Amino acid sequence: MLDLLIHDATLPDGRTSMSVAVQDGRIAEVTQGLRAPAHATVDAAGMLLSPPFVDAHFHLDAALSYGLPRVNASGTLLEGIALWGELKPLLTQEAIVERALAYCDWAVARGLLAIRSHVDTSDPSLLPVEALLEVKRRVAPYLDLQLVAFPQDGVLRAPGGLDNLRRALDLGVDVVGGIPHFERTMAQGAESVRLLCELAAERGLRVDMHCDESDDPLSRHVETLAHETHRLGLHGRVTGSHLTSMHSMDNYYVSKLIPLMAEAQLGVVANPLINITLQGRHDTYPKRRGMTRVPELLAAGLTVAFGHDCVMDPWYGGGSADMLEAAHMGLHVAQMTGQDAMRQCFAAVTENPARLLGLQGYGLAAGCHADFVLLHARTPSEAIRLRATRLGVWRRGQRVAGSPAPTADLSLPGRPSRVDFLH
Repeated sequence: MLDLLIHDATLPDGRTSMSVAVQDGRIAEVTQGLRAPAHATVDAAGMLLSPPFVDAHFHLDAALSYGLPRVNASGTLLEGIALWGELKPLLTQEAIVERALAYCDWAVARGLLAIRSHVDTSDPSLLPVEALLEVKRRVAPYLDLQLVAFPQDGVLRAPGGLDNLRRALDLGVDVVGGIPHFERTMAQGAESVRLLCELAAERGLRVDMHCDESDDPLSRHVETLAHETHRLGLHGRVTGSHLTSMHSMDNYYVSKLIPLMAEAQLGVVANPLINITLQGRHDTYPKRRGMTRVPELLAAGLTVAFGHDCVMDPWYGGGSADMLEAAHMGLHVAQMTGQDAMRQCFAAVTENPARLLGLQGYGLAAGCHADFVLLHARTPSEAIRLRATRLGVWRRGQRVAGSPAPTADLSLPGRPSRVDFLH
């Protein structure tokens, strides 16, 4: 007897009337119209069954700290970094753990079951690192948390930055991070990329760098990142996050840059919610959108994901762990309104970030982990449009969250008694 059978589901690739059979925490079969005895049966009623959402770029150590010790008055990236610097001496491990666990609860409720979080390694105490390693251990039964050693103050700019980062990796942090555009000079930024990629190559680790998060068309560290990736044979293991300077670069230079990135098989994470907020602050009008060139990067064959980046922290006062919100903003900022483009936006918060994180057993196929979310929508584009209700969330075949479908009961004369939102 099966542990779980979900039938009459629509899958993101458009297949309908599909059944998903689960046994021992894994998908046993995906086929049309399967009927078999099961301990639990779910009628999806034609709704969209998706693999879980994945956030490829987040800062869990800062999440839910909005207003501590004050609010970012200018709304700029640099004030946010300064504000985080003011907050760091006041942090406690217990407070970071408590806020991070609360956020992970939000995430699971919204079908977000894998997060790559950058964790600040700048302070020699490594307090945020130890806190998030504890969180990673505690959330492991219901959420995959991958940590990036992130030298927020610059690995060369901050005293002991490289040693602190190495110690974080020794403690069990998964990925090498960096922030070359925050080093003191362009040359030091390029040097930091070289050192950090070499460190990752030595240790057999992935790389994910904050790169060129500015409106400066001459901030070109992603070029160095692509070069070092190719030189060290790190193809497919390196991600450049943000890359907002590409929005301001001239088209001729980008026509050379994107093929270089494709040759290195770089992954890309755009953070539409945050960069549409932070970038262009020095512009009057017209204002730049401040997000990297998502359609062009996808057309070149690069894997592009959308990250949430921040939720209620020194950089951003909004957010709710809803990756459909990030996809919705990305769709608008990148003007990806065609049907195929909207499906690409859905993939940017599901299968694409899963590929960047190197998640094993992810997807809706026999042998994959039985992790999925049932959405109150019939298509990926409809899910984005509605920021669809999560009717059910399963982890390893066990239901861990879910909400009833939204309805409205109207009693006015001549009006329908119920409203169907799926139109």
